[in-house]
Amino acid sequence: MAIEIVQADLSKPDHQSAVLAMMDAYSCDPMGDGKSLSDYAKRHLISGLAEHPTTIIFLALDNKIPCGIATCFRGFSTFAAKPLINISDLFVEPRLRGTGIGNELLLAIENEARRFGCCKLSLEVQENNPVARGVYAKFGFRQAVYAADVDGGGSQYMVKLLT
Repeated sequence: MAIEIVQADLSKPDHQSAVLAMMDAYSCDPMGDGKSLSDYAKRHLISGLAEHPTTIIFLALDNKIPCGIATCFRGFSTFAAKPLINISDLFVEPRLRGTGIGNELLLAIENEARRFGCCKLSLEVQENNPVARGVYAKFGFRQAVYAADVDGGGSQYMVKLLT
């Protein structure tokens, strides 16, 4: 196994194919959506990511074959007045889980965040995914607790879907 972590260049067809393949594999995973990406997503994902100005994607390659992905977006912390990186998706092929690839992807993200002068990395993880939560905890992630939240037990990630 010769794992290489590279920052994806969405102008390259092989990187486009790798990103799409890894995101579809993640979508099919039980910790993803449990099914393949929609036809719409398959047609528009690469152009949407390429057009989004804060997209950062890292690919894990095993002898040049994609085996993992981290899709991230730069954001901004108003309280710290500094940039941040949010990890939207992190996926490693099931056959290679436990080999350190997830950690290598996280390290590449952290290095990029430090290069940008970011104050933090953020992510969301399902409560029913103890393996991923363990990987993140080992890497130093903790549930966010802010000064105003000390007695409230931490923050929750919430969404409102727009149709």
